[in-house]
Amino acid sequence: MLACSLSYASDDHGGTVKPEPYAVGKTMSKAIQASITPDSAIEILKAGNQRFVGGKWIKRNYKKQVMQTALGQYPFASIVACIDSRSGSEVVFDQGIGDLFTARVAGNIINPDILGSLEYAAKVAGSKIIVVMGHSQCGAIKGACDGVHMGNLTALLEKIKPAVDATKTEGERSSKNHEFVQDVAHENVEQSIKKIREMSPILKEMEEKGEIKIVGAMYDVSTGKVSW
Repeated sequence: MLACSLSYASDDHGGTVKPEPYAVGKTMSKAIQASITPDSAIEILKAGNQRFVGGKWIKRNYKKQVMQTALGQYPFASIVACIDSRSGSEVVFDQGIGDLFTARVAGNIINPDILGSLEYAAKVAGSKIIVVMGHSQCGAIKGACDGVHMGNLTALLEKIKPAVDATKTEGERSSKNHEFVQDVAHENVEQSIKKIREMSPILKEMEEKGEIKIVGAMYDVSTGKVSW
């Protein structure tokens, strides 16, 4: 059983909303969002990934969800993920329309635009968790490990370089060393979480008050499994 909050949330007109218990596959509403805690939001994502890995996806009426969310959205989670074509958040967590805010950028890096998006998602729209999700075999991580220079990609990879420098894995420090690449990907997630807390007083305060959680995860492109 997923934990739910019993506190009442404000609606768009300044009134209160009575929390409605979360049900798998049901389109998110303000009332359902109000019942979800940061901890239960993580459990919802974990359960969704288990369905994805097991091939037991929820059958959704996407057309109906489009209509149900046309006048408002109340996602319960925000995901910062890589642009990698294999790691779409709604798919790997088996979520529907209106369930997730997703920010995707090579190497799941953090910058002011991503931070502003996350602040909107949490402070304004009520999202309960921020998940920074890296993944195995990440091309951006490999590029940073190899010191690739190419157009605008150069500046992006520089943001991953601190994770490369902080990783102490033995052996060759290049994309040829798969263990090194994976360890850098893990470190990059941790550094992205640290940047969120350091660069956004809004999100840091919300986390300290228990209003949200900021967590890391890793997606395995060979199995479809998300580890936390």
